This record gives sequence, structure tokens and C-alpha cells, in this order.
Amino acid sequence: MSLVSQIIINADNELRYPTTGELQVIQNYLKTGEERIRIISILRNKEKEIIQKASKAIFQLHPEYIAPGGNAEGARKRSLCLRDYGWYLRLVTYGFLAGDKEAIEKIGIIGVREMYNSLGVPIIGMIDSIQCLKTATLELLSDPESEQVGSYFDFIIRGMS
Repeated sequence: MSLVSQIIINADNELRYPTTGELQVIQNYLKTGEERIRIISILRNKEKEIIQKASKAIFQLHPEYIAPGGNAEGARKRSLCLRDYGWYLRLVTYGFLAGDKEAIEKIGIIGVREMYNSLGVPIIGMIDSIQCLKTATLELLSDPESEQVGSYFDFIIRGMS
């Protein structure tokens, strides 16, 4: 849900108009709209590059994953890992666009630990993977942009921890 929608729902649930503070939050959010779209466009257009850097980093950090018997052994298993990278990167862009982490929580965090555990995927490996994805993504952004986007990756990492 977007930040704007959440404020409206909260006000309606309490049978009131949005407060001055809430309206200021909306105003600040709307002022950053063009910047959000520009940053998301960078991430969308550089997705393959980001995923390539992140996958190289995770397999250097955990070479056992691509070794015989590893979770990313062979082309098929490795492609599933890379598919997840793309999914998590999209999830970050959804949250960033909405200005709210609730979309990430609803779509991608609830039950993720249980899912990976049931598949035999080490959670520490997933946490490291998201960190590698974050690092590869933030290398393409300026410091102020990185600060804004990085918190969405951190939210996913905390959710997996």
C-alpha cells in the first residue's frame, strides 16, 4: 500500500481528516516522485548488471553453493537463484515507489524463512545474497540515492534474520 493510501485509511478508520503532519508527509512524498521514478528506472534498466554483480559476489563468498551438491549447483539451480535476485530487486522498487515497506512485507517477507527452510536453502545464504544484491545496486546510485534505497534492502534482511 502506498504511503498516501495508508494515511487515508488511517484517517478514515479514526473518522477524521488527515492531520497537518500527515499532509506534510504526503507533500514531501509527492515532491520526490520524479526522483523515485528516475531511480527505479535506473534499477530496472540495470537489472541484469546488478544481478550479475550480486551473483558473482555471493558465489565468491559462498563457493560451496555452486560446488557439487550445493544449492546453486548446475545451470538450472543457478538460474533459480538469479530469478530470486530479480524478484527481490523488483520488490525493493515496489516499496520504494510506494514510499512504504508494507508492500515488501506483504509480498516478500511473510513466510520467506519457512519457505527457504523447507527448500533446504540456508537462511544465512539468503541474507548474504540480499546484502550482495544491495551492494551491487547501491554502486550504481549516488550517496543520497543509496541512503533512500538501502533501507528497503535492510528491511528484507531484517525480515529474513
